Amino acid sequence: MPQALQDAKQCVFAFYQALDRATVQDVPKVLETYCSADYQWRGCHPFNELEGQNAVSDQFWQPLKTSLKKLQRRQDVFMAGENSLASDGSAWVVSMGHLMGLFDNDWLGIAKTGRMAFLRYCEFTQVVEGKIAQSAMFMDIPGLMVQAGVNPFMPQTGAQLIQPGAMNHSGLMLDEQNAEESAKTLSVINQMITDLGNWDHDLSLEEELALSWHDDMIWWGPTGIGASYTIERYAKQHSGVFRSSFSERVFNGHVCKFAEGEFGGFFGWPNLSLKPSGGFMGLPASDKFFDMRVIDIYRRDGEKLAENWVFIDLLHFFHQQGIDILARNTYLSADTQRDQTKRT
Repeated sequence: MPQALQDAKQCVFAFYQALDRATVQDVPKVLETYCSADYQWRGCHPFNELEGQNAVSDQFWQPLKTSLKKLQRRQDVFMAGENSLASDGSAWVVSMGHLMGLFDNDWLGIAKTGRMAFLRYCEFTQVVEGKIAQSAMFMDIPGLMVQAGVNPFMPQTGAQLIQPGAMNHSGLMLDEQNAEESAKTLSVINQMITDLGNWDHDLSLEEELALSWHDDMIWWGPTGIGASYTIERYAKQHSGVFRSSFSERVFNGHVCKFAEGEFGGFFGWPNLSLKPSGGFMGLPASDKFFDMRVIDIYRRDGEKLAENWVFIDLLHFFHQQGIDILARNTYLSADTQRDQTKRT
């Protein structure tokens, strides 16, 4: 399997380089070269599931590259592994970082700025027989809205900022990693998931988190929630709030989960089904369950986890509850323009 993983990395890395170089018109040729004929793509709302190279090109990559000119991929994590949840032996590659470009044309109703813009992303990609068979790409679209001057959410509990990669800058794993270290990372992640699922034990939240996390952990959350530093602040600014906001929680499992070296992660479609008791991000209580799609990427330091980059498809989570976050581009932008007119 090690050589298969390295081959998968080379395939995906070449795909990314070709995408960066491609003009808008050349994007379909790039997908035809690197992706399978029945390529499947999962993305956050409003893209959701796209079938085939043409759909992915027409509905996602070409419009994005039209809006974010001179688009370049700035990776903080690049790793590969065999899906621990499947027995098909296929290789998966993860890329995480930002897509950076000049925001010269509107995208998804988000008004252009004419300035640099960063679209935070994480993508899981499966490679089968030298071709990209499927991808799951989550993006922090609300983060791009904030950069364009529109904040669609209530005041968040964590910090809003352009998020960096790992503190030790070790996330780009182009070379093969130590298999024992990879297994150790996956084991720590699995133990953390077990701890997380046991919400009825006698430990305090901070004590529970300390089983798997360093005290100076960093939780890099999505726009609308934000980032938190240390167990104490994470418990207050997100984890405790999250747990108290849902009366019932159902874990649906993950599609892919693996680790390489000190890094690992997973994604689900969806990971969780949640029944709101009210209050989470200003949402009301409900007697219905709503799905939450999540990507988590972790860095292990020694025996515990040190950093966690989290991508939640909040557009989809709100959409299920009748709230169109992207529609807020229109009236919030209008309010901003009126305020600017009053000041002048």
